[in-house]
Amino acid sequence: MSEASQQASSGTNRLQVAAIRERAAGEQRVALTPDAVPKLAKSGIDVLIESGAGAAAWFADEAYAEAGASILDADELYRRADVVVTVTSPAVEDLGRLRRGTTLIGMLRPLVSPDLVTALASAGIDAISMDGLARTISRAQSMDALSSQANVAGYKAVLVAADRFARYFPLLITAAGTAKPADVLVLGAGVAGLQAMGTARRLGAQVTGYDVRPETRVEIESVGARFLQLQSVTSASGEGGYARALTSEEQAAQQEELNRLIGRFDIVITTAQVPGRRPPLLVTGAAVKAMRTGSVIVDLAASTLGGNVEGSVPDEVVRTENGVTIVGAGNLPAQVPTAASSAFSNNLCALLATLVNDGVLAINLDDEIHASVVVVRQGKVVHPAMAARLEPSPQEKGGDQ
Repeated sequence: MSEASQQASSGTNRLQVAAIRERAAGEQRVALTPDAVPKLAKSGIDVLIESGAGAAAWFADEAYAEAGASILDADELYRRADVVVTVTSPAVEDLGRLRRGTTLIGMLRPLVSPDLVTALASAGIDAISMDGLARTISRAQSMDALSSQANVAGYKAVLVAADRFARYFPLLITAAGTAKPADVLVLGAGVAGLQAMGTARRLGAQVTGYDVRPETRVEIESVGARFLQLQSVTSASGEGGYARALTSEEQAAQQEELNRLIGRFDIVITTAQVPGRRPPLLVTGAAVKAMRTGSVIVDLAASTLGGNVEGSVPDEVVRTENGVTIVGAGNLPAQVPTAASSAFSNNLCALLATLVNDGVLAINLDDEIHASVVVVRQGKVVHPAMAARLEPSPQEKGGDQ
């Protein structure tokens, strides 16, 4: 079904964009906020909101209605929607409600969710994943949901660490004595890492930052942190603004040097990730054992793929035998739902502005932004990296290589 005929089936010439209620455990964000409704209306878009979709982020149905959105139950919403927007991948029962020809937009994580991609292609659902946006495209900065959510995660990680830490962050001189500032180490100087450094610094901690990309030294120092210089790894700058994966020899040398240094710090926050791959192990069990009792580690990379910290468990807090608290951070942006939803909604509005022309969804795979985020189109997997991931091996093809 074409975009035009799809819109005709909904009974209007205006594109019907629907935000659903997130159903993942602990998820409190919503893909569109009330502020987005008049913005999208100017582009020929009618906004549909599933009843209660914004409640957990403190956006009431009444606020959406006052802004001009239609508040619907789930069945009516899916019946009318041309485009369904979500923060995370929809629940299985919601996938079954999507009509053939509908477009799904969200943080779908296709490289680690191949079954979802296959299911969407088979169902004739076009899929656009915002986490595929290339950070190197300058005009795409306003659409970069990965960065906006990482910014929230870095901020929240410091608050989580401070809550678990049994001492003060800042230097305090009182009549009852002097409390020295906490020593904080942040591993990784991406968006989350830099935000964590800046937040910890604003709380009065002594902050040190480390990244395998030497060019991040200026950024680390710009937020008031010291740059931790390792001798074992020279440079690991990669494509798209991310660090490349280290070789096994580089990883071993890096870990050995970090093991000697980590024990000096009260708090360690790890943020290193490689898109679509297992995060690098930065804090080994030996390093954890070298830390002082009462120290805190927050692993922002903790996920089903693994984490940066040996012994971290996603969405759980582990206390080691030597009294170190390891927080497997999981989905921290969902714990700051109002701010995170507002940022995500702005990113989504900016992306929709490039996808919609005079009220019609107009996907153009020759556009570098569209090409980076469109995963499934008219029943086919069109994203090169995802298509390569799903490509059968020579053995599966019956080849002899």
